[in-house]
Amino acid sequence: MKTSINIGLLFLILICTAIMSCQKYLDKLPDDQLSEEEVFTRFERVNELVTDLYARSKAANSPLTWFAHFSSAAITDEAEGTTVEGNLTNNFNTGDWNINGIPGSRGQYWHDLYASIRRANVILAGIAEHNTPDNPIQPGDLERRIGEAYFHRAYLHYLVFRIYGEAPYIDYVVDVNQSMEFHRESVHTLADKIVSDAQEAFNRVPVRWGNQDFGRVDKGACLGLIAMTRWAVATPLWNGANNYGYTGQREFEGEYGYNVERWVRARDAAKALLDLQGDAGPRYSLYQRYGEQDFNDSGGQNTSNSTVYTRLWQMYYDMESFQNEAVWFVTRDKGEGWFGDVYPPSRGGGSRQQPVQEQVDEYEYIGPDGYGYPIYSSRAKDDGYDDGDPYKSVKRDPRFYRDIVYHGAPFRGGNNNPSVVNTAEGSDRINASNATRTGYYLRKYLQEAWNRNGSVSISAPAIWRLPDFIYIYAEAVNEIDGPNAEIYGLVNQVRARSFMAPMPPSTLADQDLMREYIKRERRVEFFYENKRAFDFRLYLEPTVQDELNKEEVWRSAGANNNERSRRYWENGYGPYPKTQRMINGMQPVEDPNGKIEVNGKRYRMERYCVEERVFIAPRHYLFPIMISEIQQSPTLVQNPGW
Repeated sequence: MKTSINIGLLFLILICTAIMSCQKYLDKLPDDQLSEEEVFTRFERVNELVTDLYARSKAANSPLTWFAHFSSAAITDEAEGTTVEGNLTNNFNTGDWNINGIPGSRGQYWHDLYASIRRANVILAGIAEHNTPDNPIQPGDLERRIGEAYFHRAYLHYLVFRIYGEAPYIDYVVDVNQSMEFHRESVHTLADKIVSDAQEAFNRVPVRWGNQDFGRVDKGACLGLIAMTRWAVATPLWNGANNYGYTGQREFEGEYGYNVERWVRARDAAKALLDLQGDAGPRYSLYQRYGEQDFNDSGGQNTSNSTVYTRLWQMYYDMESFQNEAVWFVTRDKGEGWFGDVYPPSRGGGSRQQPVQEQVDEYEYIGPDGYGYPIYSSRAKDDGYDDGDPYKSVKRDPRFYRDIVYHGAPFRGGNNNPSVVNTAEGSDRINASNATRTGYYLRKYLQEAWNRNGSVSISAPAIWRLPDFIYIYAEAVNEIDGPNAEIYGLVNQVRARSFMAPMPPSTLADQDLMREYIKRERRVEFFYENKRAFDFRLYLEPTVQDELNKEEVWRSAGANNNERSRRYWENGYGPYPKTQRMINGMQPVEDPNGKIEVNGKRYRMERYCVEERVFIAPRHYLFPIMISEIQQSPTLVQNPGW
């Protein structure tokens, strides 16, 4: 962990230096102290400019802080957010965002993304025009910096596409004094241009960096960007949207009919990353340190009652994990203050974001036959699953015990001694001051021995990890030809790394079942990793007819929302609808026959509805371009519904 902290501090120093020294001549302020020629005829100045690009790309997509102080999890069916920091995430969930303002800006929206793209273009144009000299101390650095600039330009356009869809691809220096007549392009045209720039970067950067340069753009990051882009444009939002209930009319709607070749390109792009070779074999490998008998936390104690494997929390801190599994990541995303934000009140925390039942239900259980099954499957009750004792009646996916703090969970107390979480009484009870509204607290990423003293650097999670591309490859193969033994084995490798049972053999003969398992794997493996807010949109889940049917069943299941949520589950209708219009929780109910014992009292768990939310299709599938941007460039076309 110490190495990770050092890298984070190094980049922080470099970034701060670059911002102070680079802003003026990129923005062309009147009081420039350096001319363009003075900047671009000196390698060290260009080096500073490229370092500034890293800072801007980090601000545009930091997984734990996509909304400045919040993850994006709380605008999805992963989590609920509190009302602090201006009720930020709840503004999205109530529909209180529009063309005049989007909450939570920290560099991830249209204006800032294009401002950063302009800087990348200034760097590339300036180097070409002024024939910037190479680094005399380490020849070849200039070519690598050019590659990094190409990557950032492509990556920033990818971030534009991810939330806005159709957009201009700006690969030249915009004259800010001229008319701003920009035109949006089809996402498939955008994808080709992103891939082209990423390939230019790939040709110039090394397979991996070492020592103090570790964390810079390498060939794997370039291949990762290509694969993520190809995958995104192969998903239903941009590939057969009309088949999934989408009714919006985007500018290039005619280009978005289904084409299986898009899945072929996604498959090939993901395979290129999986096959990338390093100095002594494959460049990337799953983190495997620590074994099935290791349960010690960051303080060297087993206070989880052997439920949280050391590997599963250490993978977000161990430098070995970043070196071998992380494809693209930002350094020092957060510090120890983040722990205080998410801790339960009994540990002095503010529980800013709390997991919801929809997410909890996605963690499978291990059946008596040694395979993993969803708790909402038809066989779950026969295998022993009891919704009154949902956490221990069957053994759940080990990632559940790492990610979620639940009623009765073994967890360090404020004095660093073993304790049990109680959401029925005391400061951690549901709806107490600063406490959970859902019945759960976040556990993922916690250094559990930290007790509000000392410092911790958090560089987790990575933006892209090896499992991203395993899932893309597996999904693409399944969409093209159906399941096979290769993808069955690849997905099971990720599960085995987490000490989770394999998928049942029935997935080998059922394309729909394999698709279901891959999507569930993404939800579990990438919980709270800034994926879900974009994934449910790519899959058009709020307008898929099956999900709309489930929503109607839920609404007719009872006289009030709590009753609906209980009866929907009791009647075996499966997971709650993924329409993003509700979240649910689980509360302890004192019951002498209950199977959960906490502080001498027995409880059974009971489902309830936490809140209804607003998601309007097709409007909320894409973010709006601010009216101020359209006023500057009237040729831009607004997204559907806004």
